[in-house]
Amino acid sequence: MTAEAMGFAMEQLFQDGALDVYTVPIGMKKSRPGILLHVMCRESDRDAILRSIFRHTTTIGIRENKLRRYVLDRRIETLDTACGPVRCKVSSGYGVERIKYEYDDLSRIAKEKKISISEAVSLIKEG
Repeated sequence: MTAEAMGFAMEQLFQDGALDVYTVPIGMKKSRPGILLHVMCRESDRDAILRSIFRHTTTIGIRENKLRRYVLDRRIETLDTACGPVRCKVSSGYGVERIKYEYDDLSRIAKEKKISISEAVSLIKEG
């Protein structure tokens, strides 16, 4: 497969319900270079993902591993700042809490003020 075709396949897999998609360069039989495609999905989306992999890649076989996935509870909050509204993702559980500002909002602020993303974060925190 070409890199472009793999990129397209990855986009389609996300549209078909994949939670995560990534590739790893590998050596295959007869010392041929290859691409190992990893796709993580919910059990309920498995058949759609299998169809999508066969449709959009050149593979003739798929190996399946079942894994447990642990995630933090997530919510999106909007902060009113001097730079305008900024969305942030708040994740919590298992004794931790994390806050991550939405990239699109940080990018908007950085472009408007002609500053870096890290400077935009500092402005929000000062704020």
